[in-house]
Amino acid sequence: MNLAKSYHDIILWIGDGTGLPDAILHIHAGLAVLMMARVVFGRSLGTFIPFGFVVLAEAANEILDRLAFGAWRWSDTITDIGNTLFWPFVISLAVRVRPLMARDRRGPQVVPGLDEPR
Repeated sequence: MNLAKSYHDIILWIGDGTGLPDAILHIHAGLAVLMMARVVFGRSLGTFIPFGFVVLAEAANEILDRLAFGAWRWSDTITDIGNTLFWPFVISLAVRVRPLMARDRRGPQVVPGLDEPR
C-alpha cells in the first residue's frame, strides 16, 4: 500500500466531509497541531517548541503531497505553507513578546541587594 496515496485519500475525505476549502483546512490544522503540541509537551507557546511541531507537520504534509502527485506544485505548496504557519507563528510571537512589552511599561525592576550601589 502506498502511504502517500493513502494519506492523500484521507485528506480528500476530510475536505469532502467538511465541505471546507483547502486553505481553511490548513489554517485549522496548523492551529490544532499548535494546541496539541502545547498540551502534550507542556511547553509555553512562547518557547516556539509547539510552533516547531507545526513546521514539522506541515513539512511532512507537503512531502507526502509531493510523493502523491509525483512533482512539486509550487503555487499550491507555498500557499499551503503560508496558510498553515501564519496564525501559529503570530500566536507564538505574541505570547513571546507580551511579557517584554509589559516589562517595558513597568520600567526597570530593582532587585534589593543586587541592584544597590556597593
